[in-house]
Amino acid sequence: MPKLAYEVLHPDVNASCVVFASPHSGRDYSWRFLRSTVLNEHQVRSSEDAFVDMLFDCAPRFGASFLKAGAPRAFVDLNRAADELDPALIEGVRPRGHNPRVASGLGVVPRVVANGRAIYRGKLTLEEAQRRIELYWRPYHAMLQQLLDSAHRRHGQAVLIDCHSMPHEAIDSVVRGGMKRPDVVLGDRFGAAAGGEVVDRIEAAFAAAGFVVTRNAPFAGAYITQAYGRPARGQHAVQVEIDRSLYMNEALVRPNGGFEDVRARLETVVAEIAQIGQERMPLAAE
Repeated sequence: MPKLAYEVLHPDVNASCVVFASPHSGRDYSWRFLRSTVLNEHQVRSSEDAFVDMLFDCAPRFGASFLKAGAPRAFVDLNRAADELDPALIEGVRPRGHNPRVASGLGVVPRVVANGRAIYRGKLTLEEAQRRIELYWRPYHAMLQQLLDSAHRRHGQAVLIDCHSMPHEAIDSVVRGGMKRPDVVLGDRFGAAAGGEVVDRIEAAFAAAGFVVTRNAPFAGAYITQAYGRPARGQHAVQVEIDRSLYMNEALVRPNGGFEDVRARLETVVAEIAQIGQERMPLAAE
């Protein structure tokens, strides 16, 4: 089993209402899990948001907490609801209406990785699926809500930046003639998960660093954005998807020559985003 459900990088001073999180960059592939899969160690990483945790780990320097997963996405998907169980993979689970994520093999315990490649030969027991949820999914989400609650108490609002990466070809469907290819897709569930001023500020930060940004197409945000985005209560959630080809060789799952440049540009983005709400700090502290 993976050793840790999560790791939190805390700032010396909690100066920001922003919490950064990376639920899909876990890469602790246990020996037991690798023995259970038909994939090799390279193939099983294809759905991982590789190195995203390294791209955003500067957040504590700007007063923001950073939560990163320990368990890999192929083992348990933290960006799914705990009840998104796949009857095609897990014994004793009955279908509960049509769920496109579960139907495609991408439930809370995934059946496939990228390009629909099966992870296992047969089925898993319900007990095994529930163990993964109890030991990894629930602790991660409990800590995420704790960090957001703490930020809200200190600053009067909380902003979650849910950090992900996307395959380069994932945005082929949204590129039209004459438009620039997006480097970053922001997902706020079409305004339901975050206030417009917050998303505008995040988009401006990426644009100022030279990234081409679009919103909600083809990624509007999944479970985490939906579950934690409560703008009417002062809790905002924005999903960030970054084109993997900017910083890594997707085929080899290795950083490429652009990695350090992208990391440096993202440091300026993180610094700007972490400032959100700080103008409210004197009032919130009273």
